[in-house]
Amino acid sequence: MTLTAAQSTATHPLSRLTPEEITAAREVVEAAGLLGENTKFVYVGLDEPHKRDVLDWTPEQPIERRLRVLLLDRATGDGRDLTVSVTQRSVVRDVALDAAADGQVPILDAEFEAIEPILAQDERWVAAMAKRGLDVADVRAVPLSAGSYFPDEYGHRVVRVLGFAQSDPADLPWAHPVDGVVAYVDITRGVTTAVHDHFDLPVPAERGEWDSDAHPAPTRDLKPIEITQPEGPSFTVEDDVVRWAGWEFRVGFDVREGLTLHQLSIDGRSVVYRASIAEMVVPYADPSPVRFWQNYFDTGEYLFARYSNSLELGCDCLGEIHYFDATIADEEGAPKVIRNAICLHEEDYGVGWKHTDLFNGMAETRRSRRLVISFFTTIGNYDYGFYWYLYTDGTIQLESKATGIVFTSSYRGDEHPYATEVAPGLGAPFHQHLFSARLDMAVDGQRNTVYEVDAVREPVSDTNPYGNSFRRRLTPLTRESEAQRVTDGTVGRTWHVVNPSRTNRLGQPVGYALHPENLPLMLADEESSIHQRATFATKSLWVSEYDPAERYPAGDFVNQHPGSGGLPSFVADDAPLEDADVVLWHTFGLTHFPRPEDWPVMPTDYAGFTLKPVGFFDRNPALGVPRSASAHCASHEA
Repeated sequence: MTLTAAQSTATHPLSRLTPEEITAAREVVEAAGLLGENTKFVYVGLDEPHKRDVLDWTPEQPIERRLRVLLLDRATGDGRDLTVSVTQRSVVRDVALDAAADGQVPILDAEFEAIEPILAQDERWVAAMAKRGLDVADVRAVPLSAGSYFPDEYGHRVVRVLGFAQSDPADLPWAHPVDGVVAYVDITRGVTTAVHDHFDLPVPAERGEWDSDAHPAPTRDLKPIEITQPEGPSFTVEDDVVRWAGWEFRVGFDVREGLTLHQLSIDGRSVVYRASIAEMVVPYADPSPVRFWQNYFDTGEYLFARYSNSLELGCDCLGEIHYFDATIADEEGAPKVIRNAICLHEEDYGVGWKHTDLFNGMAETRRSRRLVISFFTTIGNYDYGFYWYLYTDGTIQLESKATGIVFTSSYRGDEHPYATEVAPGLGAPFHQHLFSARLDMAVDGQRNTVYEVDAVREPVSDTNPYGNSFRRRLTPLTRESEAQRVTDGTVGRTWHVVNPSRTNRLGQPVGYALHPENLPLMLADEESSIHQRATFATKSLWVSEYDPAERYPAGDFVNQHPGSGGLPSFVADDAPLEDADVVLWHTFGLTHFPRPEDWPVMPTDYAGFTLKPVGFFDRNPALGVPRSASAHCASHEA
């Protein structure tokens, strides 16, 4: 079935894409004469309507569905940025990209797959492998995004390639980096433009599979844990709308951002209009000529959600599970379904509140519970999980989980202090994982003000004779130029998003506070290319006025972009932010100095942030959580 102008399978302006809509988009693009023999679909996603139109929409109204479509002509390297109306069956916007100025569209799987045959034809690459006693057929070529460094590459689609030896199909290539050699490949022309053989470093020999003899594991005797909900889950799902313990929100999915949450509210009051992980960058610290360029924007350059895992009960999620499939477009523009891409379930979370009173004999305990919405994606060597948690006390939390296999090098000793030796002769370079959460806030309405809140120590004075006092300092972030902030753990810095027109029963403006984790930001020098391209990661918080076109903190086209895209351009007009429709962009993440314990597979590491209500409720919203049904949990009324 395909769509016509009179048909729509969407039941809401933010409904997730269907296979029929993706098929229709391809048909529209083809009918417009925009598909050539070498044209590939890079991205197909919902072009979300303006927030105003979504909030004004009623079920009786028709829905126009527009999709954003990025195309690449592999023969020329030319990219196109289209807006396609699948309800009107027309291309309503068509922009040809200037790759040198705008950046390149993301890298295709087909382009990655073409690299080994290209290198196998290059005498310099073959000779570099032979010098190390390796047959080129036994070397896995790992193509990586090139960044923006050399003028002669501007406007060309380029990747840089490192090699990893694999002696047999079961061998883990990451254990055997062929260090000292890097190839530069023009993927449009299908040629290797350079092979640099800088160092003749030994290839680490020890195998890396976690179940191999090289990595014996002590036995851990653990009995099974079974999680049961005999009466079923407490949540309901209807047309992608989830309701649970007063919370309500719509689940979305985008091949660039992955899981998205929409119109998040509690007890009928809005908190966040849209939440997503809008970008992530992984800058490496090795300054050697082989690796100085190594950094990846897994969202903007690789569209990391296209590698979402199909989650499995008992492995990725426990308990009563509701799964959502995700529909994306493949590189031919055909729909592709990722089964069980999103997992929804409940978890017990220990004691929510408790008190045993000295005077009135009260002895009460309420257990906390959280709703978990998650997805996992694998990008080459790393695996990332993103878990949104909603709690019974009104808290919202995002937790990223990083696991998988660390990127490796040959270990060069103390004279090259940018890596850890994790196995004999095997190095793991230092690096960061920096994420940007885009939080389109709507705290009890669309007009909010953001305050920076610090703890302030007061000196001894006539009013503080014993020097014990401290207070809060609230500083409004009134313009975009003022709203580029850095965390400060020494003063417990948080940011409060308040609605000045709504108050609680005490007359206080209702609000939610963003609690950061106070971990390092971008560590690369201000003059570095990656600093210019990932400027979003140099601040913990940016606040901008809502603009539906401002979706990605490093810009729309990150691949080989020269820099200053995204947030620096978004805030250049210095828009006022008081009592405004505000978007928070929060940078968080890990600075990873790998350990031997991270090899051969990395235990999960965590980073994230929390949004907590501040005056949003009149009292503890978890008072209504029922007592435990366990016969062993007693209270003063039992």
